[in-house]
Amino acid sequence: MDLLQNCTLCPRECGVNRKKGSVGYCGMTDTLVVARAAAHMWEEPCISGSNGSGTVFFSGCSLGCCFCQNYNISKKLKGKQISIPQLAEIFLQLQQDGVHNINLVTPSHFSVQIISALDIARKRGLKIPVIYNSSGYDSVETLRLLQGYIDVFLPDFKYFSPELSMKYSACKDYFEYASKAIAEMIRQVGQPKFSGGLITRGVIVRHLLLPGCLEDSKNVIKFLSDNFKDQIFISIMSQYTPVVKQQVNTELNRRVTAAEYNELIDYAISLGIENGFVQDGKSADKSFIPDFDYGEV
Repeated sequence: MDLLQNCTLCPRECGVNRKKGSVGYCGMTDTLVVARAAAHMWEEPCISGSNGSGTVFFSGCSLGCCFCQNYNISKKLKGKQISIPQLAEIFLQLQQDGVHNINLVTPSHFSVQIISALDIARKRGLKIPVIYNSSGYDSVETLRLLQGYIDVFLPDFKYFSPELSMKYSACKDYFEYASKAIAEMIRQVGQPKFSGGLITRGVIVRHLLLPGCLEDSKNVIKFLSDNFKDQIFISIMSQYTPVVKQQVNTELNRRVTAAEYNELIDYAISLGIENGFVQDGKSADKSFIPDFDYGEV
């Protein structure tokens, strides 16, 4: 917890004293804020399975994309303040409810609190796999703190172009950090392992195709194929939904077309990618976005 006195948990490295109530780029102090904790059926099939993934959505975000579908919690910071023991209790309750795993959504800025909660929960019988579901904009140093705590890493890999990452997420160095983060994740958990159709260990890298960004997406997929091909699964997503009307980046005020997405899938196939997941157009529907009413925390 002393790491929060001069916080450098994420690549923003704000250096603020979150233990004394200061907030960094993520918008959070050292107090845990959770927006939703419940079984979630809309992850990749090997994660959701038949009983759902035990998703815990953390409020705040160290990346802050302008198009975030969860903007109510990532930018408006809505959610409930809870303690570390309460977070451990949430993990145990989700396990008791029969979910296949604990799915930590946007966890990077609360990494040290999560470690403490997992210590408590494991002593009390938490046994199901733990998934680290992040933006990919992760610090290798912080990821190393998590070694032995995470079974499955589920990072995004959003951009290849620094110009695009600056435009939409206010960081030129996204590719630099995300590529190193994925290498570290693979080092920790190795190649994907499955049991009964469910992933129990490994890395699944998600890439969300954005409107008008097909060429950048092709560069992302090629990079992942060239560098990590048989060590990861790649989930190519079509679910981009323009939740908030963009006043500056107006090109984002539409969904991805079937032609754009199909061209990206065809490109991935041409590279020989076999370990992966695709989506259909129905995933680009607001009904797939969780209702953050905070009643299930």
